[in-house]
Amino acid sequence: MLTGIIIDKRFCGPPNSGNGGYVCGRLARHIPGAAEVTLRAPPPLDTPLDTIAIDDGTWELRDGARIVATGRPISVDLARLETASFEEACAAELLTPVKPHEHPLPTCFVCGPARAKGDGLRIFAGPLGRHAQRPVLAASWTPDLHLAAEDDLVAPEFLWSALDCPTGYACNCDPQGGTFDKTPLLLGRMSARIEARPRPGDRCIITAWPIGRDGRKRTAEAALHDDAGRLLAVARATWIAVDREVQIGRAS
Repeated sequence: MLTGIIIDKRFCGPPNSGNGGYVCGRLARHIPGAAEVTLRAPPPLDTPLDTIAIDDGTWELRDGARIVATGRPISVDLARLETASFEEACAAELLTPVKPHEHPLPTCFVCGPARAKGDGLRIFAGPLGRHAQRPVLAASWTPDLHLAAEDDLVAPEFLWSALDCPTGYACNCDPQGGTFDKTPLLLGRMSARIEARPRPGDRCIITAWPIGRDGRKRTAEAALHDDAGRLLAVARATWIAVDREVQIGRAS
């Protein structure tokens, strides 16, 4: 089975490629239940891409002969869930360690401060003050009307998007000491399980926390709740430390 999608330039992460969480979410739409998506190459923008079902139940996203991403069904169970109130999340994002003037990807669809409200998601994760020894980040998110799918609920790929960049922020937190570094990172793999989808205008809370490092690989988990405390989605992400020129897509 072969169908096609186009990643609109609006949904960029780095300037010339798709936001990782959004792209993962678009491919995951073909997979019932929880899914794991591995990014194999920078997803090109404004380019017809093929989504191809493979016999073993996996899917591939291809740009011609090049494999951009692969997806498969998987169980996503987190060892712990961190929560915060909407007010705590709003306070945390004021402490975001990535300030607007030094943001590495200011036009990112999810966390870019250069994106206007209603255009980008403008999710800015910052530390929860009550976790002194165990770093946990939080951010608020109120989805806009244009993020709705045909059933009037927020489309699944935007839940993946919202959980993406907060895990990247968390991966730059030392799991032991809680210090924050500014290592350039790119999303390598993301798994997510969606329990329920909010409606546009619903107040949501994202929490994210680091779980480990192994060489250039850094892993983190995240959760999305609504303002009433209902769990909407969980995610686990692996990010890769890269050179700055690779992060912004200028490496040869």
